[in-house]
Amino acid sequence: MSRSDHFSAVADGYARFRPSYPAELFTHLASLVGRCRLAWDCATGSGQAAVALAEHFDRVVATDLSQSQIDSASQHRRVEYRAVAAEEPTLEDSSVDLVTVAQALHWLDLPSFYAEVERVLSADGVIAVWCYNNLQASPRVNAVVNRYYSQVVGPYWPPERRLLEAGYRTVPFPFVEVDVPEIDMRADWTLERLLGYLETWSATTRYRAAEKKDPMAIIADDLRAAWGDPEEPQTIRWPLHLRVGRLDL
Repeated sequence: MSRSDHFSAVADGYARFRPSYPAELFTHLASLVGRCRLAWDCATGSGQAAVALAEHFDRVVATDLSQSQIDSASQHRRVEYRAVAAEEPTLEDSSVDLVTVAQALHWLDLPSFYAEVERVLSADGVIAVWCYNNLQASPRVNAVVNRYYSQVVGPYWPPERRLLEAGYRTVPFPFVEVDVPEIDMRADWTLERLLGYLETWSATTRYRAAEKKDPMAIIADDLRAAWGDPEEPQTIRWPLHLRVGRLDL
């Protein structure tokens, strides 16, 4: 898998427009560990998961390869950000109670990362990885967004995207898996917020760099027509695909 940095160029937008994970996700994960001393949020991006974890853990170390993402991250007194690779977290052996990777496992060098997880995770600790795929809104909005996803910027998705589209079920996961509940991520967004979110897609950035033009212009009018009143919020839904495991001791 590639360790390329696809998000530094849109770090500010990523922090502003990416959806927030539901509080019930972190409450559930915290309930699975014996102690809530230290969580490691790997490939933290702008810190959405890290800040949520800080409501349950004494300390959170949040790492990301991108210094720009770290610079744009949400601050919290119990979160320590480090601009380091996932495979080099500089954490002590058996010190971490929960490792999380939100929407980023497909970017990591999995053998090296998993070796670090096995090294740093406590005996009763847990690793949780999750992702979400394309959004679900009204049928008319879905039709436009799906066309943008598959036809307009479709050729510009990195190959790792296939792992995300499969809900991480095809990704090696060398841990003793734990049953998890179904959890959705939801947000009430205006049209402006949705447009900002589409701007953060890695395929949007790659299209713009390759074609020297804005792919959003291709669907902007259709999306406005499908949405209706741009100031009227609509509910957007993303089913989360969650895998949770423990060390195979």
